[in-house]
Amino acid sequence: MKQAIALNVNGDIYEVLISPNQTLLEVLRDKLGLTGTKRGCDLGACGACSVLLDGEAYLSCLMLAVDAVGKEIVTIEGLGEGGELHPIQKSFVEVGGLQCGFCTPGIVMTAKAILDEEPEPTEESVKKKMAGNLCRCTGYKKVVEAVMDASGKMGGKR
Repeated sequence: MKQAIALNVNGDIYEVLISPNQTLLEVLRDKLGLTGTKRGCDLGACGACSVLLDGEAYLSCLMLAVDAVGKEIVTIEGLGEGGELHPIQKSFVEVGGLQCGFCTPGIVMTAKAILDEEPEPTEESVKKKMAGNLCRCTGYKKVVEAVMDASGKMGGKR
């Protein structure tokens, strides 16, 4: 039996009719059309579906949508403001932290959570905290460089 829920996504309230077993990823992509959040492994192993819930990175493929009620959800579409890229997104572009782009939204959202928690991280800290985000295209050197670049540009301001 379907149920109506309200989700706060990127600062907007969405009322959706869902099945109790629908994941947050399914609702974001299929009901709200927010396809920036990617469906990768659907097992919580790749991080492509990472979103922020109340400022912390979560795997939306493992979370039921009903469990996100009452939380502030931020997807890659909600990261920038006024049509401008967020400084983390700018750093990924400038440093070349992008490969094919499939995993990038999840990596950027995890980077946001990292920098919110630790404004001036070490490279080792970034590598450790990014361990749950996989990229099949190449290594992670440019990804780590992009996070460090964003940290420097943001200067502790999130």
